[in-house]
Amino acid sequence: MKFLSTRGQTPPHSFTEAVATGLAPDGGLFVPETLPRLTPADLAALAPLPYPALTHALLSRFATDIPEGTLRALVEKSYTRFDHPDIAPIVRLDGTVSVLELFHGPTLAFKDFALQLLGNLYEYQCERHGGTLNVLGATSGDTGSAAIHGLLGKPRVNIFIAYPDGRTSALQERQMACTGAPNVHALAVEGTFDDAQRALKELFADQPFRVRHRLSAVNSINIARILAQCAYYLHAWLRLPEAERGATEFVVPTGNFGNVLAGWLLQKMGVPIRGFRVATNQNDILHRLFTTGDYRVGEVRPSLAPSMDIQVSSNFERYLYYTLGGDTARVREIMETFARTGRYRFEHFDPDTLRSSRCDDAEIPVLIRETYRRHGYIADPHTACAFKDLSKDGPSLILATAHPAKFPETIRDAIGLTPTHPSLEALKQRPLVRQRVPATAAAIRARIEAAA
Repeated sequence: MKFLSTRGQTPPHSFTEAVATGLAPDGGLFVPETLPRLTPADLAALAPLPYPALTHALLSRFATDIPEGTLRALVEKSYTRFDHPDIAPIVRLDGTVSVLELFHGPTLAFKDFALQLLGNLYEYQCERHGGTLNVLGATSGDTGSAAIHGLLGKPRVNIFIAYPDGRTSALQERQMACTGAPNVHALAVEGTFDDAQRALKELFADQPFRVRHRLSAVNSINIARILAQCAYYLHAWLRLPEAERGATEFVVPTGNFGNVLAGWLLQKMGVPIRGFRVATNQNDILHRLFTTGDYRVGEVRPSLAPSMDIQVSSNFERYLYYTLGGDTARVREIMETFARTGRYRFEHFDPDTLRSSRCDDAEIPVLIRETYRRHGYIADPHTACAFKDLSKDGPSLILATAHPAKFPETIRDAIGLTPTHPSLEALKQRPLVRQRVPATAAAIRARIEAAA
């Protein structure tokens, strides 16, 4: 299978080429040339498989340039560091509400599902082709730590993670800046996540620098991340009671749109998921889009759910590509207008099977408290946003995106309890190793060159 750019001005890439490249050279995002169709017979055959085998079966439809046995081994290796036998367990709270726990990986966040695999794919590519890779990512919280722990200590791979200084939780920062690994570079930038992401996109647009230093992207702009995340939607859907599968709404806390896009793409492959709700915090660009058709950048407001403190949702471009029927010229026009003006107004915006909700900081502690009171369940601040506006028309499956112990102060203030986790407690004894830099491409370029 080949992968195309959403902007139509990059030659087709193989899966491994698309993974290594990250952002397409024309500024677009890679998408599969076709989405495979999962028939009822396919779904029945996949249903009994354990998580790693199911992930391999799904990815093998896309990663056609990796030998079958090699891909299977890479996938199997990627899920050995999860602390629950089901990898992604479903917890039933009552007759209509369940939680899909996606925080049992090494950094206690849903991004481990894709980034453990991506780290192994990068290692495979370096072994296969020789040379080194410099992996770049911008994070508002969990992406950075998950990416770092996917590449920790791997030879021939350096990782540079830019995050907004003072705008992640203390434990999120420690997961990035306390590893002690020489190939890890934690860059605390002056500004917001969007400032960091803008600087990295500028670096990727510098083709000579990009080629010379073999840059690759670890953010959800990397197609491998989206495809790996499709697997936990499929795994969860197959484990719902059969009578509920077609009636269940998946409720997804999201800022950069990658998490919900993975489920939506699986739906387009033929899995009869009823629909999705995009649960945003007070940085609600996606909620405003889905309710008004107005895609407009606002000011980033620091919140109790910092991983969603985003105003430019990168993966929206992939969603746009599919909703426009693959019209790359139209995608280019819209994205160029948005980049130039910070806004695009859709006159006839159809959200398809997506709806949205918004949760501000005053509501998050209330939702944490109410969820604990009703169900005895502790939700982290991001997951708490998903408990607002639950469907009254059928069951809801909420994606729990992070372990509550990553946000102890917010949980303690809400319910008087302080959740802990052994891996996080150990981090408190380690020194922070970070580099403060301006949120500019020049400053980050200098760090990469110094490490070369």
